[in-house]
Amino acid sequence: MDGTIAYFSMEIALDARMPTYSGGLGVLAGDTLRTAADLGVPMVAVSLLHRRGYFRQVLDADGVQSELPEDWPVADFLEALPIRTALTLSGRRVVIRAWRYWIHGCHDGRVPVLLIDSDLPENAPEDQRLTDHLYGGDAEYRLRQEALLGIGGVRLLRGLGFDRITRFHMNEGHSALLTLELLEEQARANGDRGIGEPEIEAVRAQCVFTTHTPVPAGHDQFPLELADRVLGTSVRLPQLRDVFAVNVYRQVMQTRTSFASPRDMLDKGLQLNLTYVALNLSRYVNGVAERHGEVSRLMFADYTIDAITNGVHAATWVGPAMAELFDRHLAGWQADNFSLRYALGIPHPEIAAAHRRAKLTLLEHVHSILGVRLDPEAFTLGFARRATAYKRPDLLFHDPERLRLLARRFGPLQVVFAGKAHPNDTRGRELIRDVHAAARLLAKDGVRIVYLPNYEIRLARLLVSGVDAWLNTPLPPNEASGTSGMKAAMNGVPSISTLDGWWIEGHLEGITGWSIGSGDDGRDAATISASDAASLYEKLEQVVLPCFYDDPDRFLCIRRNTIALNGSFFNSQRMLQQYLSKAYA
Repeated sequence: MDGTIAYFSMEIALDARMPTYSGGLGVLAGDTLRTAADLGVPMVAVSLLHRRGYFRQVLDADGVQSELPEDWPVADFLEALPIRTALTLSGRRVVIRAWRYWIHGCHDGRVPVLLIDSDLPENAPEDQRLTDHLYGGDAEYRLRQEALLGIGGVRLLRGLGFDRITRFHMNEGHSALLTLELLEEQARANGDRGIGEPEIEAVRAQCVFTTHTPVPAGHDQFPLELADRVLGTSVRLPQLRDVFAVNVYRQVMQTRTSFASPRDMLDKGLQLNLTYVALNLSRYVNGVAERHGEVSRLMFADYTIDAITNGVHAATWVGPAMAELFDRHLAGWQADNFSLRYALGIPHPEIAAAHRRAKLTLLEHVHSILGVRLDPEAFTLGFARRATAYKRPDLLFHDPERLRLLARRFGPLQVVFAGKAHPNDTRGRELIRDVHAAARLLAKDGVRIVYLPNYEIRLARLLVSGVDAWLNTPLPPNEASGTSGMKAAMNGVPSISTLDGWWIEGHLEGITGWSIGSGDDGRDAATISASDAASLYEKLEQVVLPCFYDDPDRFLCIRRNTIALNGSFFNSQRMLQQYLSKAYA
């Protein structure tokens, strides 16, 4: 199968009923593949099956999160393929198979997705569970999963006849072990004389790597002793280590644990760092926004790192009411996202009517889940993303009295929250409880706050189309890109956001939304948060709320601008075309 691009990702959001993703990384992967199908790009994707999903989030009245497995009927959605392959992990032979899912594009294009499954009777019980949980288990479980994805994924592709793949795209470092399997292939093709510079260069010519976060937890690393024990008989780690010691030892095998600035990059023992493996064995590396590219070049100063800003799949994320409006005024917008720029010609009353339908749909969902009736006339903010410290979901509540004053002066304020905390993220779990506590504190003061459980694709579609403005408050420069604000923009929902990630590019003050804070100015996090909170209150008081309540036509103009200016650019068609010209060519 000539000219194929193999896209590897630990998670891919394929269908709302299939819990094969946890959040933004998987949603981006799904949007990328849907766009490849739309554009007829020859691509095959590889991921793990995740039989029991990430987790189903349950919240009690105080916001205490519980996690339940999310079993799903695999055979109802996927086709089991007969091919089998195997690899040795921790001294045991592990047999894997693939299930296939087809993504169909808006024309005749389609993309196969292979989901790796180890739940086979010939495997030991603990190996059967390797493809159960996304981001679950200990370090050994995680490394074995990543070996199944990278090494096993390449072997399954070869068994299915994908012998002429032109590019292997690693969507984050989880799949970086595919490079070791490619090195093994090159060694065998060259007479099994070992792995040296010719083999390394041949593999590098095939590989592309996208790094997605400056946060240290997003860069997987494992002690060499564990790597030897888990992978030692599957790949030539001893020989590879010798080669890396000559060529790229300090980058590949050495951990750098803090990425805030070059002076914070500290050596801390020898590790198998999959980010460095991918960096050293890729011909093209990119961050996912212009600012993230700059941050990544500071983090990894020895490497050439480009930037391709993320985008979202318009047909997936534009809500039904707005889609009907686009169908009337922008024929062919799904096949040509750039035509959204002509939204500037859509009359304001039609935009207002479409958004009101979307808002009423969201508020009805809130009532059905929580029994709470929110006011359709009240200004409603949306905040939905993974609950973790640097996202700062509590920034809005830094000074509760300021919120009370805003509600008394302008009218009721409403905030709809959603988002899961990783089970091991103690601070993230606390933040969910903090939001619930703020909701109780402000309930009688004209500030209504709700937290919707189990944030997933279906809920995200309601939120990004139904709120009046999208709130995003990451602590710079931790937000690599962020895509929820892009989805909101396509629905005519402007952002109120710190200047980080994509918003640095998408922000036009008072035209596509509003900025808060001034970016990372080198002060400590607490001082920055206090300053950013004050900026947020000031922007709400002086600009956003007066515009919403007193100048609705101006607010509608901003809605229309977000579609025309941001929707027409921050889409996955533009993104994939940049990958085609920069990374895959």
